[in-house]
Amino acid sequence: MTEEGDLFRFAEPRAGTDGTLLMLGEVNTGLLQHSTSVSSATSSDILRLRPGEPVRWSLRPSPYAVSPDLLTGVDCRLPTRADMQTRCVGTATSRAVLVGGRILQGSASVRIGRSRRNRRLPWSYYLSRPGCVESVGKLVPRDVAAGFAAPGQHPETVNLGAIGARAMNTVQEAAELDRQTPFRMARTRLRWIVVPAGPDEEASVSFAIDGESRRTLLIRLGVDLDTGQAHRIAELCEDLALHDWLLTALSELIERSRIGAETAEKVVARLKPAIDDLLHLWMPAARVDRSLRALWESLERRPGFSRQWTASVNRVRDQVALTTIAMLSALEPKVTCA
Repeated sequence: MTEEGDLFRFAEPRAGTDGTLLMLGEVNTGLLQHSTSVSSATSSDILRLRPGEPVRWSLRPSPYAVSPDLLTGVDCRLPTRADMQTRCVGTATSRAVLVGGRILQGSASVRIGRSRRNRRLPWSYYLSRPGCVESVGKLVPRDVAAGFAAPGQHPETVNLGAIGARAMNTVQEAAELDRQTPFRMARTRLRWIVVPAGPDEEASVSFAIDGESRRTLLIRLGVDLDTGQAHRIAELCEDLALHDWLLTALSELIERSRIGAETAEKVVARLKPAIDDLLHLWMPAARVDRSLRALWESLERRPGFSRQWTASVNRVRDQVALTTIAMLSALEPKVTCA
């Protein structure tokens, strides 16, 4: 975790080869509204958000499916801390991701650059640059990054959370789902910002928890934010959002179990959803591109996701072991002396 003042202390970024100055994105993560994990075939059906476009999926190391990319036209203000009212025009990319047939994500992102002509161009121009928006007016990347991360945004600014949530909600409304879940858990939202690192800076990542459901991630990379790199960065942020949600959900279920205040049987019954639906999904960086894994490793050092996860899992298993011992002891025949 970092203080907000430190989070946005970065030099004016240089433009990439395609004019990109920074990237913004947001990932919503929550439970699929279904009573059980869905099959790969069902995953493909409910994630087919564009007719005729294939759903990407894999079974190793765990079931994983991704909808086709969706493009949303935007013509609105950029979020800024100084309320500069800078207009942006272009398209945002969004998609839905389903992990383990159980955890659903809605993800949206944009790459931002300055308009070379400083005026709005025909839509055909922006459609030829999918996932990019250009500013019309003054653009200060640090101010945009700080404004995007701020808790309250002006309603007229680009809303990536709503764009990603729309893809997520479309999946939740699929006829194949029964609208039941094994336990209730709120969604989390990860807002992420990527800026090119300075010439003397190394790649780095800063992660902040802003409340029960909001997180902020700032990434500095010494590479151009082209289309291929943007896709790999989005996958990294989705993976982080997934594991942050898993850790949040497990911690919440442990708290609800009331360890020490209820009988061992009741505690384990309340922990059962974690055992059935969460523990097997913890595989950090399993699908993160090799060039970005060092960023995940830095998050493992601080704040230490896997250390907290391992401690929580051990606590769950200790409760199961204690309950098992108690049940076996109750079944042992009592020996009495004549």
